[in-house]
Amino acid sequence: MFRLGAVAGLLALAGMLAAAAEPQIGSRAPAFEAKDQDGRTVRLADFLGKSAVVLYFYPKDDTPGCTREACSLRDGYGAIRETGAVVLGVSADDAGSHAAFARKFNLPFPLLADPDGALIKAYGVKMPLLKMAHRVTFIIDRQGVVRFKVDKVDTDKHDRQVLDLLRTL
Repeated sequence: MFRLGAVAGLLALAGMLAAAAEPQIGSRAPAFEAKDQDGRTVRLADFLGKSAVVLYFYPKDDTPGCTREACSLRDGYGAIRETGAVVLGVSADDAGSHAAFARKFNLPFPLLADPDGALIKAYGVKMPLLKMAHRVTFIIDRQGVVRFKVDKVDTDKHDRQVLDLLRTL
């Protein structure tokens, strides 16, 4: 009896780990739909065939590292847009928190609210035991394929990290 329960527990754990796997380079990016800070619905499908997507996950609005990262992307936004890419930020904060954060720092790109963590889970970036995302950026091409993953984010120079990769697409 114990063995059967232990096996079932291990299978359940394996299923949870599999569900949390990050998309692999060269694989289709998980589809998503989320509200931004202005209440608009944003879908990955909106950009297919039109723009590359810089999808950056961050832990929390208005914290020091997250602010530096967002401001770096803000400051490099014009150059990023010139490559044909859009920037989308994602955290577990709600739309109201995102609106205040975007307004305070004049962020020109959408911040997607993921309070239930569905998008964070789909991309496998949830911090263990916390309802927050790891600081990770995925660069998705116009066909919806993950081309790059940045997991060693330099919060002060993230725009340059992203630009260097976008220029190779």
